[in-house]
Amino acid sequence: MQNNYYVREQVITEKTEMEKETELIKSIIRTEEELKVANRNFEYAQDDLVDYYTYQIKANQAKLNYLIKIAKAKGIQVDMISGIEFTLWDEEAG
Repeated sequence: MQNNYYVREQVITEKTEMEKETELIKSIIRTEEELKVANRNFEYAQDDLVDYYTYQIKANQAKLNYLIKIAKAKGIQVDMISGIEFTLWDEEAG
């Protein structure tokens, strides 16, 4: 016997290629910012927090390298992302 109480219909819409690229750029910007924060915090870390921020730096750097690799494969000019950093970052906050 099937339990129909848990079945829910939901329309899943596919993102356009432009929306996917925008999300990728936002992810790169967000990861760059997280990496900067982790580096700043590492400078003042003591005891066990040194290991914590070392891990965060390594994880964010690996993520950033991966995202940049994807962006380059899509033909996005990664060096141009820094120029639009604040515009996209501010739009997301608002």
